[in-house]
Parts: sequence; C-alpha cells; structure tokens
Amino acid sequence: MLRISKLTDYGTVILAFLAAHPRQMHTASEVAERTRLGLPTVSKLLKSLHRAGLVASTRGSHGGYELARPAREITAAAIVDAIEGPFALTECSGKHSECGIESTCGVGHAWQRVNSAIHRALTDVSLAELAGLDRLAKAPHEAVIGLHPPGFRPSRSARMPGD
Repeated sequence: MLRISKLTDYGTVILAFLAAHPRQMHTASEVAERTRLGLPTVSKLLKSLHRAGLVASTRGSHGGYELARPAREITAAAIVDAIEGPFALTECSGKHSECGIESTCGVGHAWQRVNSAIHRALTDVSLAELAGLDRLAKAPHEAVIGLHPPGFRPSRSARMPGD
C-alpha cells in the first residue's frame, strides 16, 4: 500500500498550524501543545523542515518557528521530500538508481511513469490547500478551532455538544 509515514503526516499538521498563524513566531513547545503532538516529535520535525527550507527559525527570547514562505508556495511534494527524502516508488524511479536489473527490466519504465504522475499530483497540491486555508478564504465565517493529528479524538469532557 502506498502511504506516507506518520512523521510526514505529523509534519503536515505542524506546517498547517504554522500556516494558520502566519507571520507569528511559535516555540516548539507551543506547536506541540497546540497540535497535541509530543515535544520530541515536534522538535525533530521542525529541524527537518528547517533544513529543507520550509520553516524559518529565530533564536532568542522572542524567537521560534514560522513558515519560510507563504503556504501556497509550499507543495505536498516538498513536504514529503523534506521528511521522507526524494520521492521514488521503486528503486529505478529515484534520481540515483542502483537497481541491478534496470537494464533488463520490462516494468521499470511503466513504474517511472506512475512515479512521475504521483509526484506531479503532489506538486499540484499546496500547503494552503492541505491546511484548508483556501476553503477558509472562500468561507471566512468558518473558523479553525484547532489542528490535530489524524485519528485524534478529544476526551469526552472536551467534546463540543453534538459530537
């Protein structure tokens, strides 16, 4: 099954939180608290996202993290690449292929086409879309209450009436 890792999923949650609060600095602790992810996981992901140029950091008492560029300019492909490394479905789909049967393989070309199509699809989706910010721009009366990791269910006492 094709599936992104939990770390990529959580990295997207972190980026979506930062995108929902542009031009504001957020400490790793604040990001962890607001996204309900563990601080060690958040710290690790913020470092990876910073190395990839998706997040900017500032040191000091007023420091923290923010998006390095607008959410609409960050693609799903860039997020996957930042956390999981360059996207490649098969060994021969990567830029530095080391497949021992590539020269005689009859299926590699088709898998490379599939790989390219998926990568194009990931490139066509922005963080703004992933975070639902485009939807909010169209319906400003809707509010983002919070961002949580996939599968998150609030405790019974924290649920809103009607949940």
